[in-house]
Amino acid sequence: MKEDQIDVVFFNDPSTIHLLTGYLSEPHERILALMVFKEASPILFTPALDKEGAERIVSSMTVHSYMDTENPWQLIKQIIKSMQVDATQWAIEKQQLSVFKLEALMSEFPSSHFNHDYSPVIENLRIQKTPEEIEKMQEAGFWADEAIKIGARSLKIGVTELEVVAEIEYQLKKQGISHMSFDTMVLFGDNAANPHGTPGNRRLEENQFVLFDLGVMYKGFASDVTRTLFFGETPSEQQIEVYHTVLQAHDEAMKQASLSMTASELDGVARKIISDKGYGKYFNHRLGHGLGQGVHEFPSIMDGNDMKLIKNMCFSIEPGIYIQNEVGVRIEDCGYIDEDGFHSFTFFPTEISAYVDFIK
Repeated sequence: MKEDQIDVVFFNDPSTIHLLTGYLSEPHERILALMVFKEASPILFTPALDKEGAERIVSSMTVHSYMDTENPWQLIKQIIKSMQVDATQWAIEKQQLSVFKLEALMSEFPSSHFNHDYSPVIENLRIQKTPEEIEKMQEAGFWADEAIKIGARSLKIGVTELEVVAEIEYQLKKQGISHMSFDTMVLFGDNAANPHGTPGNRRLEENQFVLFDLGVMYKGFASDVTRTLFFGETPSEQQIEVYHTVLQAHDEAMKQASLSMTASELDGVARKIISDKGYGKYFNHRLGHGLGQGVHEFPSIMDGNDMKLIKNMCFSIEPGIYIQNEVGVRIEDCGYIDEDGFHSFTFFPTEISAYVDFIK
């Protein structure tokens, strides 16, 4: 901050505040903010109903709060004014701060400047996970595997996509997992050819693929896994070829991942396999994304990203082929990388016979 001549850094993303303070809360429409000052101790600003909980977690800084009947932005101005610190140059997370909230800050500090972006700073802080964070992500991965198992057991002819989603989330809640890391995706047949499809009332038929894409939040950390299970006994030649192509790309990328590679080079390992089989145009997204307190974090594992893979970086490997109105397959595991290679957080089998073998 001193080098960049920044007086105040304003954070309002709950996951960033969790990263920096250990305090985890979702304020919804209310204001939660961490303010770090060049010339004073930091302040955590919370809704009044959260103050007591915040003070139990955060002991190294003052916690200020506001009632719903109060204007939080005016209170922030009063607090900073009472501290008698310079607040001319502000840094914000431009990827996280809404226009509404930025304009509210600017209205209270009309002579200040909000030009500095701290999103890259936070992205770089998130890249390397600690052993404790990796342990939590391994636990989150365990519950993602459990979710796939629940989903697999619920498959039967005539069940709908939404019924399978409901069963997964109900059974997880019974075991203490209250939050998914994103909307659970269960897609049948050619609906799996929509990379970000929406589950609906489509009913399961014999000899269809079922794509599960899901994850849970565990102690503030996300998991993310995709399995495409074949429901039936006799896959078509197209289903077999597409599935094995994706599986080969997935397995080879996991096998070759190393600290000597760039994100672009790792993407290229999987993409070349799919392209060489003639399906290149049907692999229409990046190979992977960062993972941690958010389900999608920096960096992107994609063509053109020449960033070197870093020890204890956590990311996904998720190649896919999506032929509209015909067939869709994606296989995804998230994990971390170190000197010994890529270590997955999830372990549900990936063979095309995985469903039949699991049910037996």
